Amino acid sequence: MYYVGIDVAKLNHFASVLSSDGEVLVKPFKFTNNNDGFCKLISALSQFERGNLIIGLESTAHYADNLVEFLVSNHYQVCVINPIQTSTMRKNNIRKTKTDKVDTLVIAKTLMTQPHRVLEQEDIDLMHLKYLGRTRQNLVKERTRKKIQLTAYVDRVFPELQYFFKSGLHQKAVYALLKEAPTAELVASMNLTHLTHLIEVSSHGHFTKDQAREFRVLAQKSGGFNDKALSIEVTQSVEQIELLDRQINETESLMTEIMLGLDSVIMTIPGIGYINGGMILGEIENIHRFAKPKQLLAFAGLDPSVHQSGNFNASHTRMSKRGSRVLRYALINAAHNGVKNNSTFKAYYNAKMAEGRSHYNALGHCAGKLVRVIHKMLTDDVAFNLE
Repeated sequence: MYYVGIDVAKLNHFASVLSSDGEVLVKPFKFTNNNDGFCKLISALSQFERGNLIIGLESTAHYADNLVEFLVSNHYQVCVINPIQTSTMRKNNIRKTKTDKVDTLVIAKTLMTQPHRVLEQEDIDLMHLKYLGRTRQNLVKERTRKKIQLTAYVDRVFPELQYFFKSGLHQKAVYALLKEAPTAELVASMNLTHLTHLIEVSSHGHFTKDQAREFRVLAQKSGGFNDKALSIEVTQSVEQIELLDRQINETESLMTEIMLGLDSVIMTIPGIGYINGGMILGEIENIHRFAKPKQLLAFAGLDPSVHQSGNFNASHTRMSKRGSRVLRYALINAAHNGVKNNSTFKAYYNAKMAEGRSHYNALGHCAGKLVRVIHKMLTDDVAFNLE
C-alpha cells in the first residue's frame, strides 16, 4: 500500500507519498486549493495504482471539503484523521519540527499506524446535509428577526391592521397588501374594487367585498403615522421575508432530495420528517464516532451539567447546552413529535410530568431517550420498533 499525507490550508495544500515501509516515494510538494491544484495532485498520484493508495487529511474546518469531495468522486480511498492522532505522532518525533511539508509525512505515518475509515459517497451526502441544515437554521432565525421588525413598523403605520386579520400579520394576503399600500393612509385612498380584488386573490377567496369595505373604513379611522421612510421599511421588510421564505423552501427541497437518496432508517421513527432527520444525520455525520449513546448525548448538549463542590453534589441541574445547537434543536423538535405520534414516548413524557417536571424538562428527557434509540438504530442499521 501507498500512503498519501495531505496538509490542508486555505489557499495551498502540501502532499507527499510514503510506501508501507516508510520510504518517501514522492517528496512533499505544494498544490493550490482549486481545480488546477487538484489535477496536479492526481497527476502526481497517477504513477500508483489507485486501489493501492490511501489518502489521509486532517479534519480542518471546511478548507478540505472541496478536495475530499473531488477525491471521493474520483474513487480514491480518502480518510479524514482526527488532529489528536497526528499530534501524538508529531510528539514522538525527536526533532520538534512543524512545517507544512513535515506535516504531510506525519499524516501519512499516522495512516500507517492508526486505525482509519475510508469515506464513501454517503459521507459526502451527510456533509451536504450538515451545511444545508445550518444554512436553514440561519435563514429561519433571520426570517424571525425580520418578522419582529415588520410588526414594529406596522404598529406605527397601521396598528389596527394585525387585529383585523384573524390569522395575524404574517400571511400572504397581508404581505400583498403591504407591498402595494404600506400605510393606513394609502389603504384608505385605494379604489374599493381594486382593494377587494387584491385581498381576494392573495387570500384565495377568503376575503369578500364587504370585508374589504370594512377594512378600508378601518384604515380611514386609523391612528397610524404616515411616513415615507417607514413605508419603505415596511415594503422592504416584506420583500426580505418573502425572499427568505423562498430560500428556506429551496434549502428544504434539496435536503429532502438527499434524504430520499440516503433512505436512512431514521425515517422510520414516528414524527421525524426529512428536514428534522436530515439535520440530525448531518450533525452526527458518522455514528461510529460515538462509541456510546452518552457521547452523542453530550455532543448534542443534552447531558446534565455537573455542579459539585466539596461534599456538595447538586441533585437537580439543567442540561449543559454545549455542543451542536442544530442537533439539539432537531432532537428536541423530533422528541416533541415523537410524544404526539408514539405511545412509548407519550408514556415516558407523562411519567416525567407526573414527577412534577415542567413541559420542557420532560421533553428534554424524551430527547435523551430518542438519542439512545437513534444511536442503536444507526449503529446496527435497524428500523424503529418501539410501540
